[in-house]
Amino acid sequence: MAQKRDYYEVLGVDKNARDEDIKKAYRKLAMQYHPDRNPGDKAAEEKFKEANEAYEVLCDPQKRAQYDQFGHAASQGGFGGGFQGGFGGFGGFEDIFESFFGGDIFGGGSSSRQRNAPRQGNNLRYDLSISFEEAAFGVKKEIAINRKEECSQCSGTGAAGGTAVETCPDCHGSGQVRSVQQTLLGRMATTRTCSRCAGRGKIIKERCGHCAGTGTIYKNRKIAVNIPAGIDTGQSLTMRGEGEPGVNGGMAGDLFVRITVQPHSVFKRKGYDLHLDVPLSFVQAALGAEIEVPTLKEKIKYNIPEGTQPGTTFKIKGCGIQHLGSNRTGDIYMHTIIEVPTKLSKQQKDLLLEFENLGSDKQYKKAKKFSDNIKDLFA
Repeated sequence: MAQKRDYYEVLGVDKNARDEDIKKAYRKLAMQYHPDRNPGDKAAEEKFKEANEAYEVLCDPQKRAQYDQFGHAASQGGFGGGFQGGFGGFGGFEDIFESFFGGDIFGGGSSSRQRNAPRQGNNLRYDLSISFEEAAFGVKKEIAINRKEECSQCSGTGAAGGTAVETCPDCHGSGQVRSVQQTLLGRMATTRTCSRCAGRGKIIKERCGHCAGTGTIYKNRKIAVNIPAGIDTGQSLTMRGEGEPGVNGGMAGDLFVRITVQPHSVFKRKGYDLHLDVPLSFVQAALGAEIEVPTLKEKIKYNIPEGTQPGTTFKIKGCGIQHLGSNRTGDIYMHTIIEVPTKLSKQQKDLLLEFENLGSDKQYKKAKKFSDNIKDLFA
């Protein structure tokens, strides 16, 4: 199976491209490779599909963020809910032109995408801050969101109880009115939104008093969110159907819960590994010592070997962060820091001088090498 090309490469834009640049690049490719312009050309058809798939992802801020983080893996139905490539809702060539410019340029009938057709509801985003430990082990949180919901009084119709919703007599339910004019260039057809029903295709004679005829009301809802172990800052959870209700019977949108992990007082996270600085005294580093080291679950004993140098790194295997969707765990990396004592007493100073006088060059290999290099430099 051929490997998918990078979506930014498909559209010929860079990863920092603005929305309008992405839209402009897609429009150019769609006009060039649309099957209506290239009948029977399989290569053009494939390029058109590829451009559609790329545009469907990059034009959506949530899908684009997931793609930037996970690449094509996000479309496999995995973490973050994923996304599916396709034709982005476009039908014929005139649909593409209309989506960017508006109107019917061919006079061959109304667009296949009626304005009152079922449409998915708006997606919502919630920013959730959790502790370092909650991200490491997973947690169940309850969040509160204020979202549009279908009006319970009119069941989303917008009409008062006991009254009917009628089909608009001007557009006959299509939501669009088409007119044809004779010009110097020939007959030109234009399509506009029906002014009588505002493009809804239906007319409400008596509006619902609860939602003022909109069919929706705002409600505060509490939603349980299961946060998996191993999640990190910038990653999102997708909750299907928890967004705003669809329009004209369409599916509800999704809720994206974007995670921010609070910093830890001891550990720093890099991927699934944990890093921490461990201060040692001169004596502990020189003679070796058994020290206590924290993990996310408990304190453990660790033996520091004698002669440990500043910046030495020790690894504690399997005590890091659990991988998302896996039982594997990262490691802990300890970085040693030799702390030099301050405000020494006279007795301490005398003992250190005595210790220094008892030493030899063999015990300070780096210092001896440095001294030899200086002698060679000025020889």
